[in-house]
Amino acid sequence: MQLNCILVGMRGVIRGLGIVLLLAGVGLLGWVGWQYFGTGITSNQQMGEAENALREQWRQPKAAKPAEGDPVVLIRIPRFGDDWEKPVIEGVGKGELSRGIGHYPQTQLPGRPGNFAIAGHRVTHGSPFRKLLELRKGDQVIVETADAIYTYELDGSPKDLTVKPADNWVLEPVPGKPRETATKSIITLTTCQDLFHSPDRSVAFGQLVRVSKKA
Repeated sequence: MQLNCILVGMRGVIRGLGIVLLLAGVGLLGWVGWQYFGTGITSNQQMGEAENALREQWRQPKAAKPAEGDPVVLIRIPRFGDDWEKPVIEGVGKGELSRGIGHYPQTQLPGRPGNFAIAGHRVTHGSPFRKLLELRKGDQVIVETADAIYTYELDGSPKDLTVKPADNWVLEPVPGKPRETATKSIITLTTCQDLFHSPDRSVAFGQLVRVSKKA
């Protein structure tokens, strides 16, 4: 009789533990689903709002320097399709990268001598750089500002260069040459090396090849 009671009690504990594990699994799946799909919905909405705000901002007198969190330019990558256009936000913190592609504040603005360096997610938060590693040498990156359109051509594919988070040389005015004064305008694209979380970064550099002034 006592053994039966113990067995019944154990079955109850196991059943309860199973329910707890089931609920935890459902919760984990829900969190993963939100990260990979839910954040995309909100981020795409925020990107649209940032793009509209930027176009409105271009109609106003210019600010001396963009503040962190402000949309600064629009970027287009023809290889990703005719309708692919994303805002670039000043800053590369979690908040900025959830609203678009981020601009490293310590780097130059488009068209000026130096390095215009940007970063974006490959997964979650709209995944603006999801296909970045598909880019090849010669692909164009088009950057639109209030008064001009800058066309850059890539020197190589992002899949060919992987760096560690501490490798800040990729953000230098002349990457890898800290003592050299920049005379050309370049662009640097950075993103996660793996689709899933990875500290490593895939990087591509590009050269400014054309400037078109807006009317």
